[in-house]
Amino acid sequence: MRPLHPLDFIFLSLEKRQQPMHVGGLFLFEIPEDAPPTFIQDLVADIRNSKSIPIPPFNNKLNGLFWDTDTEFDLDHHFRHIALPHPGRIRELLTYISQEHSSLIDRAKPLWMCHIIEGIEGNRFAMYFKIHHGMVDGIAGMRLIEKSLSHDPNARSIVPPWCVEGPRAKRLKTPKVSRAKQILSNLKGQVQSTPGVFKVLSETVFKDMGRNPDYVSSFQAPSSILNQKVSSSRRFAAQSYEFKRLNHISKSLGVTINDIVLAICSGALREYLISQSALPEKPLIAMVPVSVRTDDSDMSNRITMILANLATHKADPLERLDLIRRSVMNAKQKFKRMTSDQILNYSAFVYGPAGLNIISGLAPKRQAFNLVISNVPGPKEPLYWNGARLDALYPASIVLDGQALNITMTSYMDKLEVGLTACRNALPKMQNLLTHLEDEIQRFEKIVGLPEDEKPQIMKKATKRSAAKKQVVADIEIPNEKPA
Repeated sequence: MRPLHPLDFIFLSLEKRQQPMHVGGLFLFEIPEDAPPTFIQDLVADIRNSKSIPIPPFNNKLNGLFWDTDTEFDLDHHFRHIALPHPGRIRELLTYISQEHSSLIDRAKPLWMCHIIEGIEGNRFAMYFKIHHGMVDGIAGMRLIEKSLSHDPNARSIVPPWCVEGPRAKRLKTPKVSRAKQILSNLKGQVQSTPGVFKVLSETVFKDMGRNPDYVSSFQAPSSILNQKVSSSRRFAAQSYEFKRLNHISKSLGVTINDIVLAICSGALREYLISQSALPEKPLIAMVPVSVRTDDSDMSNRITMILANLATHKADPLERLDLIRRSVMNAKQKFKRMTSDQILNYSAFVYGPAGLNIISGLAPKRQAFNLVISNVPGPKEPLYWNGARLDALYPASIVLDGQALNITMTSYMDKLEVGLTACRNALPKMQNLLTHLEDEIQRFEKIVGLPEDEKPQIMKKATKRSAAKKQVVADIEIPNEKPA
């Protein structure tokens, strides 16, 4: 048995019918050109006939406050094979994912589901995988994905993703520590981290609150249409953006990729809310999850959060970027001085009341943040599954009462993969955010100029003459902070 981590317990406690608490991913694969017509049927048959045994966390089910091994594992409960009406467009695929992401996972069994979906245009098929957030966070989920796929296009394997052993397999097979020792070890870590936590807490209370303009408290998020009670219906939308475009913008402005990603999301949200006549006068606040993992683990949750000022009240994109960068840097500087245990304990003190409010719903109009924006690093090399090349992967996440929109991103090779998850009843035409994201990228590209290799030859000399002047403006408005 493995005890629930406190964060695992919180994610499990938050779940209710209109608030499923699973995360997931949509994986699009290209069928090999030389594959037989029965490629997908053969893949599904291989999975069903496999004698491999599921490994943690895929064979874990809830048993009170512990994860226990499911001794009656039933593959038919977890694995589905469906076909879209031919030819299935991406629109039909996203509709199917939206429906499946709306349904709860049976708690009597391991908390995950896998769907193989065929009939997609462009000689492709998809895998949709969802797993409860109480079992994994974004980093852990990405590690589970990477170990399930291959870097070799010629590799053939019938081992299902939930049976693939990762680097922790040997440790998981060693004799288990008793429950009492596990609990004592956890308590020891908490006690040792306490002095450092109180030191940073005192600085927050006496220096930051009310005095530091870059500090974002859990009391300043404005009311908005993003902060309604949610229904059980979800809408999922996804798109890919070329990473080199964001990289060029970040290098030109001397900021990090994460700063640019948040700034682009900010501009897209501003345009969406203006189109709905619902832009608050005060800036939106985003909760940005941050991993505090210090090992190669691929289970449970080891995340804290940063509250970022999205500066949506500013029309100028550079002003928004500067405010975003400063608010994120203020939080990062605190975390750099703490261990992972101290960060988790600090977060529990500072954001605990906000979490209790989400769980209890006592003050629905008082939210600590307006939405979640998450950016999870992904594979840099192409991945394959039984010879089928992974073309794209789109993350799907959770929404809560009071936070009806979640923007989750991951990188894959040379692309930024964006998945939007929202309550379809609370946010009309949410998919328009994808267009606004592209518009915002183009807005920044106009500010910094196109990369040299993409400019028409006639523009290059003029660009060189104005480069020095542009750089001075950028350095004044946005000071350097670890360029990407």
